[in-house]
Amino acid sequence: MGFLAGSVLETLGICSQIQYIRFLLPLGSFQTDRNLYIRDEHFGNVPVRIYEPKHPYTEPRRCVIYIHGGVGMFGTIRAYAAVCRQLALRSGTMVVNIGFRLGPEHQHPAQAEDCLAAVEHFLKEARNYGVDPNRIILAGDSSGGTLAAAICNDLVSRKHVPKIQAQLLIYPPLQTVDVTLPSYQQNPYAPILTRERGIRLAARFRIRTKEMIDLNGAMKNAHVPDEVAVKYRKWISADHIPDEFKVRGYVPIVPAPFSEKLYKLSEISFLPENCPLLAEDDIVRQLPETFLLTCEYDILRDDGLLYKKRLEDNGVPVTWLHLKKGFHGIMFKIDLILFQYQEAEHAMKHIVDFIQRF
Repeated sequence: MGFLAGSVLETLGICSQIQYIRFLLPLGSFQTDRNLYIRDEHFGNVPVRIYEPKHPYTEPRRCVIYIHGGVGMFGTIRAYAAVCRQLALRSGTMVVNIGFRLGPEHQHPAQAEDCLAAVEHFLKEARNYGVDPNRIILAGDSSGGTLAAAICNDLVSRKHVPKIQAQLLIYPPLQTVDVTLPSYQQNPYAPILTRERGIRLAARFRIRTKEMIDLNGAMKNAHVPDEVAVKYRKWISADHIPDEFKVRGYVPIVPAPFSEKLYKLSEISFLPENCPLLAEDDIVRQLPETFLLTCEYDILRDDGLLYKKRLEDNGVPVTWLHLKKGFHGIMFKIDLILFQYQEAEHAMKHIVDFIQRF
């Protein structure tokens, strides 16, 4: 409903859809907590919010660096207060939420640049915050999961900063090579992130033009050259999705005729920093232990399944949790009564258990 109302307001010239969604998202989120020290700082030029449990500790503690979702346009530090508060409270862990610049005011890749700068800054300064640099987990949900995975890819080759000990990815989008995978077909009208909305928002975020894309062509992979599809079929294909995830209905779709125009508009999406699934094996095998959350009623479910397979094929330990009744964004308002879901509570318990291992 928020997207629809925002679209109406934009049409009427009152405010943009993006501005309206940004207004809505923080509503109802508690920004303080008597059991936490919560403060806003800057890591260089990047704003962050730090959630620190008040209970005393005798040795350097662990930390979760959290990159929020919102397609690089909607999410904010205030909007993601619920998730970060609950992670800090339930796991007894410091949480750092990165307030990166948002599009379309700040074009991609400003978001990735801010997140990488903030992560590197904290890795170097961790001890000054009472944090053991060898107990840092990089987490992200939705598009924040994309950024977290891409940063982990980047950091494996950097020798001047401590290693990330684990990555925690919550229903992340990890590729745009094939948007006809079973999960895209099965969940075209799933809550929050419909198939059309997901493709349209991703295009709006990454494409540096106001020109409307051919949505019908994009939904049938018309943006993918044959050589690209063939090259990455070893990693991205419905053939790699377990049969149990095809029972709700899956029919292989013949790609629409290739569109050079659509490819030129979307080719930035094929870069590994935007599609972590396209990282080479010598990068993937160096990645840290991973927690991966997928939801059955989510167009991005199969991105997670394919990433799980790639990690395991390269010897990376994976803790996988699949919510059979879950949908995209289910964790967003984890501490609000009107938005409490049993599946979200189940997921939070497993996430906390994973964090507390480090």
